[in-house]
Amino acid sequence: MIPKGKINPALILVTAPILVALTILFSIHYGAKNIEPAEVWNAIFHFDTDSIDHQIIMTSRLPRVVGALLIGAFLAISGALMQGMTRNYLASPSIMGVSDGSVFVITFCMILLPGTSTLGYIAFSLLGSAIGAGIVFSLAWLLPRGMTPVRLAILGTIIGTFLSGLSEAAATYFQVSQNISFWYNARLHQMDPELIKLIIPFAIVGLALAMSLSKSITILSLGDEMATGLGQRTKWVKALSILSVVILTGISVALAGKIAFVGLLIPHITRFFVGVDYKWVIPCSGILGGLFLAWCDVLSRFINAPFETPIGVITALFGVPFFLYLIKTRGGKANV
Repeated sequence: MIPKGKINPALILVTAPILVALTILFSIHYGAKNIEPAEVWNAIFHFDTDSIDHQIIMTSRLPRVVGALLIGAFLAISGALMQGMTRNYLASPSIMGVSDGSVFVITFCMILLPGTSTLGYIAFSLLGSAIGAGIVFSLAWLLPRGMTPVRLAILGTIIGTFLSGLSEAAATYFQVSQNISFWYNARLHQMDPELIKLIIPFAIVGLALAMSLSKSITILSLGDEMATGLGQRTKWVKALSILSVVILTGISVALAGKIAFVGLLIPHITRFFVGVDYKWVIPCSGILGGLFLAWCDVLSRFINAPFETPIGVITALFGVPFFLYLIKTRGGKANV
């Protein structure tokens, strides 16, 4: 049953292919050089290696928008899982130290193992996500009232800043700052098409886990006591949810670096539209998150044209006011 005042989630799912196709077309069309839609069609279905426009489309703009759609979806789903699992409306990968953990491990991987393969960087990014999440949640469970929204957000910010500071200090000392800057200043325009192919198996596992846990997250979002009373094995649900978050966030950082606020903002918007049933919240968050980041990327090309504004600045323009709004209106209430 659809909650009163909400829209039918199926409407989002049905219109998603059309919205995604329009987003891809618009993103490829606009840039330093505008490319006509007919050229986009020809590049995809009749690729000409001698055409500069075709080369731009297939090696730069198409991977860029596909990457933005995927990363936005992964981060939004991660945020939805974290908020539902912890009943914390401030939970998100960027605030809880998950993204910073990825960059931290990748930094030391570059220093200690400079010959690491692309697949190796993905693996280390996943390891870093697990380390970041593990440190933050372990400390939160140990500290008195550590799982309350504001305290968990503060703890996550402190750990994230600490890991980020260590990474930058090590990168500067060992002179790899230029290499690591990609992961700190998310650059969608440097998206690697081969890397997108490599993360697909990991993405399938992370998304399958998220969808299979959707019913359990709905129950868990009612509170641990009620979930336990309904026979749910809450520790297993939380462990698998964190695993999904680690996978999805890790591959997002590996693709384009750290991008903030998508995982915080989009789950709230999704619940506003479709209600609190995570059977719908998770897939709809993925759709809206992908579209949000892709259009933020398009907007980044117009604000200071012909130069591009960093994507992190655009997401912050939406995310920071929303973050402050949540703290002001929701206080320290531990529910979503």
